[in-house]
Amino acid sequence: MVVFKKMEEEGCKPTLITYNVVLNVYGKMGMPWSKVMTLFDGMKSDGIAPDAYTYNTLISSCRRGSLHEEAASVFDEMKLAGFSPDNVTYNALLDVYGKSRRPKEAMEVLKEMELNGFAPSIVTYNSLISAYARDGLLEEAMDLKTQMEGKGIKPDVFTYTTLLSGFAKAGKDESAMAVFEEMRTSGCKPNICTFNALIKMHGNRGKFTEMMKIFDEIKACNGAPDIVTWNTLLAVFGQNGMDVEVSGVFKEMKRAGFVPERDTFNTLISAYSRCGAFDQAMAIYKRMLEAGVTPDLSTYNAVLAALARGGLWKQSEKILAEMRDGRCKPNELTYCSLLHVYANGKQVDQMHALAEEIYSERAFLELRKKGFPPDITTLNAMLSIYGRRQMVSKTNEILNFMNECGYTPSLTTYNSLMYMYSRSEKFKESEQILREVQAKGIKPDIISYNTVIYAYCRNGRMKEASRIFSEMSDSGLVPDVITYNTFVASYAADSLFEEAIDVVQFMIKHGCKPNQNSYNSIVDGYCKLNRRDEAKTFIDSLQKLDPHISKDEEIRLSERIVEKWS
Repeated sequence: MVVFKKMEEEGCKPTLITYNVVLNVYGKMGMPWSKVMTLFDGMKSDGIAPDAYTYNTLISSCRRGSLHEEAASVFDEMKLAGFSPDNVTYNALLDVYGKSRRPKEAMEVLKEMELNGFAPSIVTYNSLISAYARDGLLEEAMDLKTQMEGKGIKPDVFTYTTLLSGFAKAGKDESAMAVFEEMRTSGCKPNICTFNALIKMHGNRGKFTEMMKIFDEIKACNGAPDIVTWNTLLAVFGQNGMDVEVSGVFKEMKRAGFVPERDTFNTLISAYSRCGAFDQAMAIYKRMLEAGVTPDLSTYNAVLAALARGGLWKQSEKILAEMRDGRCKPNELTYCSLLHVYANGKQVDQMHALAEEIYSERAFLELRKKGFPPDITTLNAMLSIYGRRQMVSKTNEILNFMNECGYTPSLTTYNSLMYMYSRSEKFKESEQILREVQAKGIKPDIISYNTVIYAYCRNGRMKEASRIFSEMSDSGLVPDVITYNTFVASYAADSLFEEAIDVVQFMIKHGCKPNQNSYNSIVDGYCKLNRRDEAKTFIDSLQKLDPHISKDEEIRLSERIVEKWS
């Protein structure tokens, strides 16, 4: 990478071979897909046409992040560019589907591969067996092994170890040991991966004596523990809350000359998190970043799981934003951790919003997959969800889709955009969208005006908020309790209590009944400044301000003062 940068600085133009090498390096480094594509697009902009090796490299780069959609897109582009996929292409694409837990798509690749005259190899079958075993479809995995043997392809150590791991993961220890015995009987020598799978199986069952026997057997077979062995021991002790053993193994590992890599860091983050050592887990994550190791999906999920245990939802949202910034796609485990962190952080609204996002996105994808174009209502619902969660890139994605497919944005569409900007640093854009609505001959509704008023009030721009209020009234729309409460809350937050009370008087005079939020804002504002006596005086004078206020409401507000004060 340093050499490549130096080339660019010195004006030495890269060739096809240069780009292919750097793309390969990007893939091995686990670079975000957006950066890989920026390099690829730059290559084409320089007038250098990709070759078959380029496309194969891009597909292979999709393995780490399980980017099956991106891999399929590259595969299609490769064929459109006039290149015929070869064994390497098919095996790489098949492996991406396998790692993305899409065994059916992987089987479709096998069919296409054979149809085009390419004979599957041991690599092909091992990828397929791994895909099915990873998904717990062990009967299908065993059938593939039989099919493979029927074609004269002898299972190797990878085949047996994959099946052994699959059975162990499913809790079928007897079947796992049967595979191990068949492996030895067939003359296939176990390798370090096999021993690691056995260590994991015994460790996960709490059979630490058997686990350490396997560890000793590695040395008896003239082998040596590798980084995965140490990571497995760390994971086993971490899952069992044995923090002393975790620290001990980590020290032994470093003493043996092993430098922690991504999986080690991932394992340590999970291990310390499970042991309740949250600070140590986050310190490991920080050390990982400092070491220049690129986080992957497992890293982010491990960090999110740690944050979830502490209910630290704001930090979790930052991690999610980092993930979405082209690094890797969130999966079910990611969303489970987010729901967990919101639950522990008592953030009910965020839980509902996340659930809506997950289900709406799945519904949207399902509609497109089945060939049913989503209607404007579905698209507006998604815009609303993404807007509320400040997911600008996703919002733009929906807007681009609407534009490409010829959908006409409705007032609901624009209101969602106004809402998104009103809660962001670009709050002024909410009024710009209001003007765009008017320019298109669409009449704004009360939600439109309330949203823009909120945008200005939230940022202390009371003159602009009042201007929008006057425009709203002049248009014939009657302000509602939400309109007035926005002003009341803003004035009270800035300790302008006279102005806040004036707004309440104005709303009562114009036939709008205050609700609990109207008075909560004023009481809370006094309490925030430790002006409890003034809060009590305000409640005592409420009958004069609002003759229709109930005694129960006065009691509720008095109790609120006590609660806030305590």
